[in-house]
Amino acid sequence: MTTEVARSEERGRYELAVDGELAGFADFRLRSGRIVFTHTEIADAYEGRGLGSALAEAALTDAASRGETIVPLCPFIARYLRRHDVPGAEVAWPAG
Repeated sequence: MTTEVARSEERGRYELAVDGELAGFADFRLRSGRIVFTHTEIADAYEGRGLGSALAEAALTDAASRGETIVPLCPFIARYLRRHDVPGAEVAWPAG
């Protein structure tokens, strides 16, 4: 199984491909130096393989390397950030 995560600026999301097929995505919006993650989804056929975590890790690492402040509105991304260290990540936790 070959996985690849790519950022699609046009679609406003990170896309996870497994063996060349779209398996999941993490939606985001860019707001003046901030990347706001709003929703993450893994296709039913790919669930239970740890691909959501692989997608989150790649997306958050890329965002941190770009110097973007991460705003985790998506519950999955927020949970990942609470459980894992992302080197260089600056996180702006939403109020509430």
